[in-house]
Amino acid sequence: MSLQQLAHPRHDYSYAFLDEFAKRELRRRILKAIAIPGYQVPYASRELPMARGWGTGGLQVTLAAVGPTDTVKVIDQGADDSVNAANLRRFIARMAGVQTTTDVLAATIIQSRHRIPEERLREGQLLVLQVPVPEPLTHVEPSVTRARQMHADADYALIWLELHEQLVRYRTFTGGADYPVVVHGRYLMAPSPIPRWDTPMLHQAAHLTLLSAGREKRLYAVPPYTDVRPIEFEDVHFQVENQAGRVCAQTGAINRFMNEVPQPDGSSRYILSDTGYAAKLVQRAQGEGVEIGATYYDDQGRFYHTGFLHHDD
Repeated sequence: MSLQQLAHPRHDYSYAFLDEFAKRELRRRILKAIAIPGYQVPYASRELPMARGWGTGGLQVTLAAVGPTDTVKVIDQGADDSVNAANLRRFIARMAGVQTTTDVLAATIIQSRHRIPEERLREGQLLVLQVPVPEPLTHVEPSVTRARQMHADADYALIWLELHEQLVRYRTFTGGADYPVVVHGRYLMAPSPIPRWDTPMLHQAAHLTLLSAGREKRLYAVPPYTDVRPIEFEDVHFQVENQAGRVCAQTGAINRFMNEVPQPDGSSRYILSDTGYAAKLVQRAQGEGVEIGATYYDDQGRFYHTGFLHHDD
C-alpha cells in the first residue's frame, strides 16, 4: 500500500467553496442573529469569484448552510432564469454538489434577490435574502455610530418623523421596496428591497429567514413564527401595492404581484413576477399533474393572516 492510496483525493477547493473556518464563523453569527431577531450581526465577509453587490452576502450564508442532501432554488426579482440567478445557482451546484430546482415546494434552501415566492414556505425551509443596505436608519442618520446607538436605545423617532413628513407632503407613504419593519417588537429592520407586497410574508412565517449583506458585512435573521410588523400610524395604515385589475397575460392569474411590460402602442401587459409559480400554472392549464402550494394572498387579494393588513377588513 502506498502513501498516495492512504491520502484523501485531491481537492482544489473546500466543500461549498468556503474554507471550514469561514463556515464555522458564519454559522456562529447566524445562531446569534437567530437568538436576537432583527439585530445586525457583523461577520468577516470573504472574497468570492463575483463582484460585491451581486449577491455575495446571500451566497456566503447559503454556502455555510448547504449540505449534500439539500435542494436549492435561486431567484432574482422572482425570475429563475435571470443571469444573476442562473450564475449563482450553477456556482452553488458546482461547489456543493446539490440538486437545484425551480419549484419552491421542492427546495430546502431558497436564495432570493428582492422577492419572496408567491407560494407559502413551510417549516424546515430556509429563505436567504440578499441585502444591499442592511441599515434601515441610513436615510435619516448617516452616522453608523449614531445609528447603532439609536438601535440600542430603540430610538426610532427620526423614522416616524420621516413618515409624517411624507404624509404631510404627499398624503401617502412614498416608500416602495425595503419598507422598514419592527421585528419581535424590538429592532427596526430593513427587509431587503422586497416590494411592500412581500413584506407581510415575513410575519409569523413558518420558515427561517436569513438576510445578509456581503459588502456591508452584516447579517440578521427572522426566526420562524416571529412578529414582523411594518411601522405605521394608528390612523394611517401600511398598504401593499394595489394589484387589482391586473391579469397575467400568460396564466390569467389575478391578485398576484405582477411585472408591468410596456407595449409599443403605449399600453401595458402584465405577467407574474414569480416565474416558477407561473410555470406551474401553465402546466396545470395544459393538464399536467403538478402540485401548487397555498399562496400568501387569495384570489380576492386578501392576506392569509386575517386582520394583519387593515385594508383587507
